Amino acid sequence: MQYAVLCYDREDVVSAWSKAEDEAVMARLGAVQERLAAQGRMGPVARLLPTTAATTVRKGAEPLILDGPFAETKEQLLGFYIIDCEDLEAAVAVAKDLAQASGSAGAYELRPVGYFRDWKAAE
Repeated sequence: MQYAVLCYDREDVVSAWSKAEDEAVMARLGAVQERLAAQGRMGPVARLLPTTAATTVRKGAEPLILDGPFAETKEQLLGFYIIDCEDLEAAVAVAKDLAQASGSAGAYELRPVGYFRDWKAAE
């Protein structure tokens, strides 16, 4: 089963890291990613641009377009992984490795991935 590992953290804290601090965190996360890739368990990984670049389309009869993420939380979604794990316990183990590698506060939210349509398979 594939799991989405959603990376939540305080954007103001992460954005304040120096270039050296950011590169050190990315190197530690990269080591976890390389291990998973060598095991054939790594899917796409994305780092999202800051929430100031976000646009929200609020659902309704007339969709409302808003600048910003408008999430009601102190932490923002900063990126995500798609990983292949046998079960939730294995996905939790990966998230623990990533949490230790990141060295910051925040959270990793795990969600099983259900495919609506696999566009790559249709090519």
